[in-house]
Order: sequence, then structure tokens, then C-alpha cells
Amino acid sequence: MSEALSLRVSDTVPEGLLEARAADLADRLGGPTLIHLPGRRPEPLFVSALLHGNEDTGFEAVKQLLLKHRDRVLPRALSILIGNVSAAKHGLRRLDGQPDYNRVWPGGAHGSTPEAALMAEVMTQMRDRKVFAAIDVHNNTGLNPHYACVNRLDGRFFHLATLFSRTVVYFIRPQGVASIAMAALCPSVTVECGQPGAPGGVEHAFEYLDAALHLAEHPDHPMAEHDMDLFHTVATVKIPEATSFHFDSLRGDADLALQSDLDHMNFRELPEGVSFGRVRGGAASVIEAWDEQGAEVGARYFTVADGELRTVRRVMPSMLTLDERVIRQDCLCYLMERVPSAQWDSV
Repeated sequence: MSEALSLRVSDTVPEGLLEARAADLADRLGGPTLIHLPGRRPEPLFVSALLHGNEDTGFEAVKQLLLKHRDRVLPRALSILIGNVSAAKHGLRRLDGQPDYNRVWPGGAHGSTPEAALMAEVMTQMRDRKVFAAIDVHNNTGLNPHYACVNRLDGRFFHLATLFSRTVVYFIRPQGVASIAMAALCPSVTVECGQPGAPGGVEHAFEYLDAALHLAEHPDHPMAEHDMDLFHTVATVKIPEATSFHFDSLRGDADLALQSDLDHMNFRELPEGVSFGRVRGGAASVIEAWDEQGAEVGARYFTVADGELRTVRRVMPSMLTLDERVIRQDCLCYLMERVPSAQWDSV
């Protein structure tokens, strides 16, 4: 691990942290920082924030949490990871040349990188501290409701997720994400808090973290059907590097002209035949979709008909974004299917 990426560890709140903005943290902290604070219950709640540098709701919620408990003993020990501060300085998901900080956790494809070594060290410390629960806080770049994600079909995980939202998404791809890694140690969730700066995002995240901090144990009784809407991520949709694209249907200089309001389709169950955009004549393989086994299944979900990229079956997208940089760095969206309650333990 390079000196620039060595994990900073503190047993107190770093000076000036509660007054800082996300963009200030690279200068204040010097790099990714893990903060361990004591509480009445010794097994810590683990919270990760700013794994993507342009998603600051988690950091702002953590500040509110620390301010609330500034002059009192925490109800439970709290460990806070503040992640990609170098990208946060520039308001970016990640810097060019950096791996994604939410793809480098144990089990991912970046095991030999300095960033992966850093996250492995975080895992070691949290294992040694007998972590109670793990929450990774994110924002979306497109229009999405607030929802939680789990990576195991387990009542403890469901209860932790529904403390945030009744809308829960189960996924096992992509690998190397924080919540999948931490699930080996404790109930673990990712929470998606809408777009950065959107009203209510920070307050919702703060209230959720505070509620989780006060949990004495994880309920182990089954979820009631009316308490959760569970969706299963079945494919990750990407635009191949060789495909040029934009969001301007009046231009004809790209292989794919996506709908300018594409992100309004998030968490809507779309019927067959919905258009995602116009395809330039002769362009082939403008989209690809990868299932949980790593197979390319684009033809299962999309076709090109009458010059348009259309769905060929009922699907529900999430994380559709209009941010072209994020699409290139990550994906266009995920496709989900609703899971009936009778299948909640056997997807």
C-alpha cells in the first residue's frame, strides 16, 4: 500500500471534521480514514461514507450523528470509514486511473491494488472488533426513491434494511462491494439516499444511522409480507466502449441517442416495447447486459426495432442516470424483478 493510500486510523473525531465539507477532507485527513469511537455496547456499528467521492449524504449524516452525541456516551461503539477523499475534493465518483472504491473490497476483481489492500485492512479491524452491523451510505446520480440493498436472503439483513425503507433490492453482482464483503461478518446493507443535495436525503440517512446505533440486537423473526417490497437485480446494463452515445435525440453523430428523461423510468415496471433511445442505422450491439453468472444476456431484455432500442420483456430498471461519465465508469442501469414473499428465502 502506497504512503498516499495508507489507512489513517483514529480513536477520536479528527479536529475540524464536524465543520468540514466533503471537498475539504483530502487536506484535513490526508487519505481514507477509519474512526473508532467507544459506546455502551462494545460491538460497533460500522458506517462507510464517500466510497464514491461525489456522494456526500453519508458524510453529512455522520456529522449530524456525531453532533447529536457530542456530549454523551454513544449507545453503541461506532466505526466510521471515510473513503475516497481525493475524488471528493473534485466532486467526482472516482478519479481517472483510480479503481472504484466500492469494487475493491475482498471478493472483487481488484485484489492486487493498493485500494484493495486498504479495504482488506478495514475488514481485519472490524472482524477483530466483532462488528455488530454494517451500513454503506450512497447517493444516486439519477432519479430513484430511497431504498436499501442486501446481499443475503436472511431475516436479520431484511430487518436492518427495512429500518431504512420498505423497498429492498437483493443483488450479488457487482462483486467487490462493501456490503457483500461485510456480510461475511455481520448483517450488512447498502442504503441509497437519492441524489446528492436532494431534500430529505441527509435527514433520512441520519435518522436511520441513529436508529441502527440504538439497536440492542437483530430481530430473527420472519418479515411480514406487508413490511417489505423485495426486488432482485437480474442484470447489469452497460454501454460497450465502442458504442458512442449521448442524450440528444436531435443529433445524429452517435450510435445511440438515449431518451433525455431516461432516469424517470427508475423503479417503474416497464412493459415490452418501451424505447430507451434511437439507434443510428447499422449500429450493432449498442447495449449489453450481464447476469449474475457473468453471462451476456442483452438479447433477453433488448432489441433494435424500427431504429429504436426497445425492451422485449417486462423489466424494472434502477439507477438509470443521465451522467455520461458515470455510465462509462460504472453502468447505464440495473434490471430488477419483483420477488413474491413466498420466495424471499430462495431467490
